[in-house]
Amino acid sequence: MDRFLAWWRTSSEGLNWNWLEHIALLLAAAAFSWLVWKVVFGKLVSVSKTTKTQWDTIVLESVSVPISVLIWLWPSSYAIDSLLEVTSKASTDWFAISRRVMLFGVVLWILLRLVNKVEAYLMTSETRDQTTVSAMGHIFRLLLAVVGVLTALQEFGISLTGLLTFGGVGGLIVGLAAKDLLSNFFGGLMIYFDRPFSVGDWISSPDRNIEGTVERIGMRMTMLRSFESRPIYVPNSVFSSIVVQNPSRMQHRRINETFGLRYKDADKMAVVVADVKKMLEAHPDIEQRATMMVNFDAFAGSSLNFFIYTFTKTVNWAKYHEVKQDVMLKIVEIVHGHGADFAFPTRTVSFDNGDMAEANIPLPEQLNATPNQD
Repeated sequence: MDRFLAWWRTSSEGLNWNWLEHIALLLAAAAFSWLVWKVVFGKLVSVSKTTKTQWDTIVLESVSVPISVLIWLWPSSYAIDSLLEVTSKASTDWFAISRRVMLFGVVLWILLRLVNKVEAYLMTSETRDQTTVSAMGHIFRLLLAVVGVLTALQEFGISLTGLLTFGGVGGLIVGLAAKDLLSNFFGGLMIYFDRPFSVGDWISSPDRNIEGTVERIGMRMTMLRSFESRPIYVPNSVFSSIVVQNPSRMQHRRINETFGLRYKDADKMAVVVADVKKMLEAHPDIEQRATMMVNFDAFAGSSLNFFIYTFTKTVNWAKYHEVKQDVMLKIVEIVHGHGADFAFPTRTVSFDNGDMAEANIPLPEQLNATPNQD
């Protein structure tokens, strides 16, 4: 504390204290400008709430905080510049550069907030692909960050030519050291551009033990949620070398089932098959434009088999099983309605008397005879 007081006495000797009035005027102007901005901003928000579009609200929310910060920082920088000039007698030319960087930083801040809010707004829309929206948000944020860093370096006098030359050599070294990271990054870009799946899709891979619902597609890895609610984190580079099935983009789901009637119901097979086909043709949840087959198929070991091959209109997994259950219950009603029934595994063995004698199998009367006591 003593050192500070000594420095202040030395620095303030012979000073013209008019700079205090300048600082006070600058801060008062900042306070007045901030109050005016708050009043104007409140009026603009009230007007935006009466419009049908959300874009004006998004723009206002993006600029509100950065402009408030700029209103205080801009005059404050002049006040600090004046204070340092009269106390330290040092050059304060770098303050002019700082103000330009600050102004550009506020503009960059506004653009970043605008990108984030537009992305959040578009993600709530059901008509837009969330994967594409997220990809464009990542790309715009990355571009703004690169432009901001390069502009700041140029303003402070750092040569971009030398930096880019060093970046070429350094980039080669970093690329060799972090090839897996880069492959995952470019794998994420390929997912964004090719769009084999989107957020919310259920995907699986026959090549790997990967199956679940896509929850997030990042720049390095994709997160899935399995049916056991376990998170699965897959590096994006994996998707460039495996086959991915996307059942969420199916047009229909297939019902392919076989039913067996008893052999003694052979005379009812034709009418059962015909009625089952009529039922499918009249069913509201069966796709009539897709392949539909109902045919007697095989003489099985214990049954006469017929099969159905058809498709549902829905691709929803739960709804599909409800439709399948309804179709199978209607088939049970049709079979029973014709006095037939379903077969189950049975085996019938028959003998005639001649075969039984040759096999030395005792006849029923021999089984009841009294054994000879002699």
